[in-house]
Amino acid sequence: MIKMNDKNIHALNSAAPQLTTAIDRRRFIKLSSAIVGASLLPGSLAFAAASPSSIGLQLYTLRDMMAVSVPATLKLVSAVGYKEVETAGYFDHSPREFRKMLDGEGLKAPSAHIRLDLFENSLNEVIDTAKEIGHDYVVVPYLTVEQRGTGIDVYKKLADKCNLYGEACKKAGLKLAYHNHDFEFEMRDGLLPYDVLLQNVDADLMAMEMDLYWMAKAKQDPLAYFKRHPGRFKLWHVKDMDKQGAFADVGTGVIDFATIFAHAEQAGVEHKVVERDRTDNIVKTLQQGYKAVSALSNS
Repeated sequence: MIKMNDKNIHALNSAAPQLTTAIDRRRFIKLSSAIVGASLLPGSLAFAAASPSSIGLQLYTLRDMMAVSVPATLKLVSAVGYKEVETAGYFDHSPREFRKMLDGEGLKAPSAHIRLDLFENSLNEVIDTAKEIGHDYVVVPYLTVEQRGTGIDVYKKLADKCNLYGEACKKAGLKLAYHNHDFEFEMRDGLLPYDVLLQNVDADLMAMEMDLYWMAKAKQDPLAYFKRHPGRFKLWHVKDMDKQGAFADVGTGVIDFATIFAHAEQAGVEHKVVERDRTDNIVKTLQQGYKAVSALSNS
């Protein structure tokens, strides 16, 4: 059971004066209360100890908390039962500091979301940081409107760049991956950008992190992609959708995860990453996601 001792609570409180405009004091108190409140729940926050170790949490889900206190946030994640996290920034901590905080909570970070411009401008630093923290995958997470441009040639050029980034990562013992949203499925010049990336980047140089929510949002069939590109989808983002198309806690929405998980071997998935971009109940989201993915993985 997680225990928020004086040291942990002090870490949260001492962060208050440094809060940026992204998180005001009221929000800080609410987030702090979520961590402290979790420590008071009866019994352990964690679910079955036999749950697969490949279940992770995308820390973007907890980005406001991470901005306040990385150690306290990682403590909560570990208490729920997660053994893995996927990073979305290091919040002004050095790679050594971040690795030490992960180790202190028994967590590993097999994957990291890294902005495309960092691959373009500081690839060696991306690689060095990944190796020091212990990442296996470095993931292109998102393309801005400007980066998407117009026409399909944008994605053909991106594919060429990803082959270069992937080759450099491979030489360093890492692997490049690409995370989708729904805009990769908007037809351009008769082609889907997602297909262009799959077909034009060497499968040995770039894996795919399939976001199951955004696949559903784009009305795409994950099983069809698993069949056409078996073994390519090494990471999944497991996030659910409610009846209105908004985000939902895993297992409470309309996405047929049971059928998707039944094809996990064909997909080649190694890491299943729970995420919810926005939530009003952080602890519930973390617990429900862990419980649901554990059950799906064990079925």
